[in-house]
Amino acid sequence: MKKIVVSTKSRTEFVDITPLITKELEGHKDGILVAYCPHTTAGLTINEGADPAVKQDILAVLNDVIPWSFNYKHLEGNSPAHIKASIIGSSVTIIVEDGNLQLGTWQRVFFCEFDGPRTRSIWLKLVD
Repeated sequence: MKKIVVSTKSRTEFVDITPLITKELEGHKDGILVAYCPHTTAGLTINEGADPAVKQDILAVLNDVIPWSFNYKHLEGNSPAHIKASIIGSSVTIIVEDGNLQLGTWQRVFFCEFDGPRTRSIWLKLVD
């Protein structure tokens, strides 16, 4: 297992971690990669990375549908982050062939911060 670290700068933010994952695959050939986020207020997703408006739109809709201002019961005050993380999910699975992520033309892997800014970890496991 390998670990990558991401530092976020905003309360909600999508960070393209594709280059960090690719670097960790050096020297590996084929397999199935599982990337896992061990945090309850963050997640991982695969989506378009060519147009930054896509991630801005996703965050805008999530923030609109799941507002920070609501009568949440969780005392820490970060219930919206927990809900967003549950919707997005905590892991992605990617085919690796010849040491390369098999992503679609426009696809990138994003770390999704919902309770930042923070320093976070993502765990990677390549299964041969």
